[in-house]
Amino acid sequence: MNQKQANTSNKRKALKILFAAAILLAALILLRSCFASDRADSLEGRQAFLQNLGWEIDPESEDLRTVQLPQTLEGMLLKYNELQLTQGYDLSKHLGETCRQYSYRVLNYPDPEQTVLATLYVQGDRVIAGDIHSTELNGFLHGLKKE
Repeated sequence: MNQKQANTSNKRKALKILFAAAILLAALILLRSCFASDRADSLEGRQAFLQNLGWEIDPESEDLRTVQLPQTLEGMLLKYNELQLTQGYDLSKHLGETCRQYSYRVLNYPDPEQTVLATLYVQGDRVIAGDIHSTELNGFLHGLKKE
């Protein structure tokens, strides 16, 4: 191999390395932006989280409470966690812990006659559970993800 061929080969290797690094960097940026939309430590983050699931909320209706989860899952909380498991959440991993409960009025529920709330349970910057429910007597409750 002469000097000219060696230089060309080295340039190709350098270009391949640069190309691979650019692809890796783009993938990391994309991955980070995907996870950033799941951050629930701000009103904007919670609103974006719910919007990604198809829910439009009234940010002015925010109601915040601090909730202490019980040590065991029993009764209604056990049933609630069964719903959460179908949505990819599991409250049994957070028993005895404190979290924040945020509720918002849902603006785009198909039945506009009912008052419907979206509730998120947040620990740190992550949603650990949540639901969509009616405030009506004998109302409904279902998961955050639209069926």
